[in-house]
Amino acid sequence: MTIIQSVDELKAIYGTVAEASTIKVTPALTAEYRQMIEASPFVALATVGPEGMDCSPRGDKGGVVRVQDDRTLLLPDWRGNNRIDSLLNIVRDPRVALMFLVPGSTTTMRVNGTAVVSADLALLESFEMDGKHPRTVTVITIDEVYFQCARALIRSELWKTENFIDPASLPTPGALMKAATADFDKDTYDREWPERAAKTMW
Repeated sequence: MTIIQSVDELKAIYGTVAEASTIKVTPALTAEYRQMIEASPFVALATVGPEGMDCSPRGDKGGVVRVQDDRTLLLPDWRGNNRIDSLLNIVRDPRVALMFLVPGSTTTMRVNGTAVVSADLALLESFEMDGKHPRTVTVITIDEVYFQCARALIRSELWKTENFIDPASLPTPGALMKAATADFDKDTYDREWPERAAKTMW
C-alpha cells in the first residue's frame, strides 16, 4: 500500500484548486446561502473533544436551524439518547462543522465555525413544540460557509425513490443492539420502540 505522508505529495496528485471552489466561500450568509440552509430539515454536526471526534445527525420539522443573523445559527437540542457527545465536546472545544442536506436537492451547504451551549430560558421557550422545549440550544458562530459540489449526491443517487432500500431487508435497531450486547431482548425493544419514539419526539 502506498501511503501519502506529506502535503506536497498530496497536492502533486490533485493539482491546483479550481477558482469556483474558493470564491464560493464567504464569512457570513448570503441571501442565497440563507435560503438553502433554511430549507434544510437535516444537518450532520461534527465536533471534537479530548476523547476524540463525533458526528451527530440532527433533524427537525421544517428547518433544522434558526438563522438569527448572517453569522449566527441556533440549533435546538431535542430528545435523544442523553449521550450528549456533541455537547460535551463543544463545552470543552468550541470548533464545529455542519453539513446541511435539502431533500431533493443535490446541493449541500457546509458551515465551519465555533459554538456555545445555551440554557437561556427565553431562548428555550422560543423553540416550543407541542408544549415542550429543548433542554439546550447550540449557538453557532459562522467562520465560513459555502455550498458543496453536487457530484457526491449525484453519484449516490440519494434522492431517487426507486433506489430506496426496503427497511425490512436491514437489521432492526434491536438486532443491532443485540449484536453489540449479546444479552439483549431485541424483540421487546423493536416492538416498543415506535410508540416510545412517538411519545418522546420533542
